Amino acid sequence: MMFDQDKIMDQVEQQPLAAQRRAMVPHLAPLRLFLAFMPLWATAFALAVGAVLIRLIGLNPIEAYQGLWDGAFGNANAIGVTLMQATPLTLAGLGVLFAFRAGLWNIGAEGQLYAGATAATLIALNFPGLPSFVHIPLAMLAGFIAGAIWAGIPGYLKARRGVNEIISTLMLNYVAINAVNWLVRGPLQEPQRYFPQTIPIQRSAELPILLPDSQLHAGIIVALAAAFIVHMILWRTTLGFQVRAVGAGPSAAHYAGINVARSIILTMAISGGLAGLAGTNEILGVQHRLRDTFSPGYGYDGIVVALLGQLQPAGVILASLFFGSLRSGASMMQRTAQVPVTLVYIIQGLVVLLVVGTYVIQQLPKWSRRRRQ
Repeated sequence: MMFDQDKIMDQVEQQPLAAQRRAMVPHLAPLRLFLAFMPLWATAFALAVGAVLIRLIGLNPIEAYQGLWDGAFGNANAIGVTLMQATPLTLAGLGVLFAFRAGLWNIGAEGQLYAGATAATLIALNFPGLPSFVHIPLAMLAGFIAGAIWAGIPGYLKARRGVNEIISTLMLNYVAINAVNWLVRGPLQEPQRYFPQTIPIQRSAELPILLPDSQLHAGIIVALAAAFIVHMILWRTTLGFQVRAVGAGPSAAHYAGINVARSIILTMAISGGLAGLAGTNEILGVQHRLRDTFSPGYGYDGIVVALLGQLQPAGVILASLFFGSLRSGASMMQRTAQVPVTLVYIIQGLVVLLVVGTYVIQQLPKWSRRRRQ
């Protein structure tokens, strides 16, 4: 069969750019579809590897995963614990997502979480007599502002001094964590000084329980509302367009009239504020006092949650639910199937490696284009 090359090129040139790409490289569609669902494949592969490991130690994978499911969703209390675990992961993941959308690697969500928890605790310990509808929002606002300030520092250093945000946010994690360790062993330690923790917060600052006889608190509503607000900001506002434009290419955004430095600082502040809310919800809804190790790594897990959720707020909610179910179901799996809890961390680690690897593969064409430009 003979082709009129000139005629074909004339037809292609009359099509929009996106249509040209589809016409010239139709074979990329299956690959793009595969990459779009890579988090799902990564999770399935990690669970399959976990099943093999369970079998190798002489246990039944089906029984083990049945115990994991029952521990996460078997009854109302289990569901409440899963959602409680997913709440700080959602907020931390949203914070990381917001920064990633601007091309910023916020590795400091853990430190911002600690900063927010500290500020919220200071408000929640004081002001007795305040009604809950004032005390709780005041503590949350303090947590958000503290997290925003803590992330705004590396944002300013990045925008004005060119300091790599990966290094600065990571180092500030240690500053925040050790600052909390000092506070709960010094100025804020309970009078008995038995444990490194503060006295309980005021009852008026505690988040109400949504599910009776469970630990599910109103923080889940805050997390869902934050996801909706982040979605609206990123795809329905000028600020969101600027954030995504800076992430697509700072130089192009600058020439388009966007104040890149201001966008970087503001993006990091919002990102840190969301992570600060994660710590705030943990104190007001679960711990009810500040402890030295109140977070089991929610800020670090938030990075994986953001990537597993494909940098989409709805995806972050689903990814948080998955990680929350792993956390809440691990103990039941150990009791019913005698499977070590460490296996859950192996599965989680495999998901981390696969998701991060997938993200790198997806970003390679973009990075290559930037390098050529």
